[in-house]
Amino acid sequence: MIFARILLYLSLAASFTFLISGYGYQWDIWSLGLAFSLLRYSAYAAIGISAVSLLSLWFLRKSRKKAILYAVIALFFSGIVAGSALYWQNRAQSVPPIHDITTDFENPPEFTAIVRLRAEAPNPSEYEGEETAEMQREAYPQIEPVIFSSDLQEVMDAAVILVVQRGWELVAINRQEGRIEATEKLPWFGFKDDVVIRFTETDEGTRVDMRSKSRVGRSDLGENARRINRFMRDLDASID
Repeated sequence: MIFARILLYLSLAASFTFLISGYGYQWDIWSLGLAFSLLRYSAYAAIGISAVSLLSLWFLRKSRKKAILYAVIALFFSGIVAGSALYWQNRAQSVPPIHDITTDFENPPEFTAIVRLRAEAPNPSEYEGEETAEMQREAYPQIEPVIFSSDLQEVMDAAVILVVQRGWELVAINRQEGRIEATEKLPWFGFKDDVVIRFTETDEGTRVDMRSKSRVGRSDLGENARRINRFMRDLDASID
């Protein structure tokens, strides 16, 4: 009974530490380095507790029901943390270590209004260059500009509506230059990713290019590519 209770307490502690690691950084309680350390070690602890809890269920099968319940709850909470940690690790290993995604390699959309907001960000606002472009081509070949037959201003209006609906911070709208800049604040760690959407009139219609870049981190875990894919898909649906 005591052993099962200890397992439960340890699983709750590991789960709480795993969860609070990101929020502590977001709320400026501790540094990003400490946040990642808490995240990593609580994940290790959760994996170990999960294994011990699963094994203990065999030995506790003839014990009091309360002891078995404690072990099951411990397995449940530690299993969620362990599963989440393994999922994010696998996701990180499945994507290239880049954090700047664009639909136009030759002339990437440039940040203007957002530059001042990124002044202290570890990742500069300038495009990363050809090495990043090559990794993106290999990992995300589907990222490309979209051309709409609708008027440029009509497409811009639809894009602004989507930005607002997503809860992004609308930083700037420049209709003369055909550009929208916005920022999305991610949950948990509160990381900020910046977006610039460029609209160009062509003979075929209105061409929409988009660039999404993280302010912090070497790898974005594929989030910027997913953001562009979802936005372009929804923009296409809203105009049709």
